[in-house]
Amino acid sequence: MKGWSLPWPGIAVAVGTCAAMILMGVYAALALAVLILWLGTLWLSSPEPTVEIRVPDEGSVSRQAMVELVEPFSVPVLMLDGQRIAAANAAAREALGPHIIGQDARVALRHPEAITLLDMPQGSAVVRGLTGSRSIWHVSRVSIDQRFSLIELVNRTVEADISRSHTDFVANASHELRTPLASIIGYIETLADPDAKVDAVTAARFHNTVLRESKRLQSLVEDLMSLSRIEAEKHELPRERIDLSQLAASIGGEVGATYGENRILVNATDAVVIGDRQQLDQVVRNLIDNALKYGDPKEPVRVDVVNTGTEAVLSVTDRGEGIHADHIPYLTRRFYRTDPGRSRAAGGTGLGLAIVKHIVERHRGNLDISSRLGEGTTVTVRFALAVTPAKELS
Repeated sequence: MKGWSLPWPGIAVAVGTCAAMILMGVYAALALAVLILWLGTLWLSSPEPTVEIRVPDEGSVSRQAMVELVEPFSVPVLMLDGQRIAAANAAAREALGPHIIGQDARVALRHPEAITLLDMPQGSAVVRGLTGSRSIWHVSRVSIDQRFSLIELVNRTVEADISRSHTDFVANASHELRTPLASIIGYIETLADPDAKVDAVTAARFHNTVLRESKRLQSLVEDLMSLSRIEAEKHELPRERIDLSQLAASIGGEVGATYGENRILVNATDAVVIGDRQQLDQVVRNLIDNALKYGDPKEPVRVDVVNTGTEAVLSVTDRGEGIHADHIPYLTRRFYRTDPGRSRAAGGTGLGLAIVKHIVERHRGNLDISSRLGEGTTVTVRFALAVTPAKELS
């Protein structure tokens, strides 16, 4: 009988007892009647067969369906069961870690604004420092029912960094533009004032200052426009084949004709790269210009182009005072100067190396700056060599 097994040991004891009663002289009919009675009570007390029926757990089915629903989302999404994180999609696990599943959401988000949000049916909050000291996340909560809710996290860190960078850039650019303008306006007002009684020598000096500041302002505007164009094209890969050695030799010859042949030494071997000729020209000129401005005027600037077999390596070396190691990581920032007074006196805009960095990034190259105090500075740029037509065909 399915669902019920006979108690064979008990039956054996009952039969043995009945046989003993007969041997002891008890009437066989009476002993058999006792056995039948015992078996009848055993039948009546036997349990009914049970059938196991599995009822699906509606809660678990719903949870699995929601996990499958949120998994494809590109932004981090958490599913809460009450205040506990029941599930997290791949983006959430990557941002916050797989350990958050099963954790109290208030512990995982650990921010007063987020904790307040978790006590509300729905709403949004800004959480700072969730994945890093400077990270900024926009957190939104939407209730599904009385038990489940979804938390969406949108990373606003990059947007905040870009906004802060733009604000800093505008502030720095405004300051850099205002300085020569203020100088120009001040000298022109003095020259235009009939009561100033400026003599010819002083007037000539004022005119020279106005001309110098005007050229500085022009250079600054040109560099700002150049930087803007480079950033606009940074996602477009250049396609022109350019011999970097010929380019460096040509620019070195022009500079030598202006400053004197003993001011620049060019040593270049053939190295063809894929690039934008105008921008690579700007890289070489900016590096040479910096070396001439800040290097020792009695020592030549050295320009080398080396073909390593896989890369074209351009290096520009001066024998100036050198740069302290603390400044080197910041040299490619816009308007960063190790010595602002000296830089402005030399006609620098503070954008030369920033332009070089952006051009090198567009060409998928690498920029390195090394310097030793009292010995000089070397700026090295590496570009991948262009594939030869023979290799392209193979």
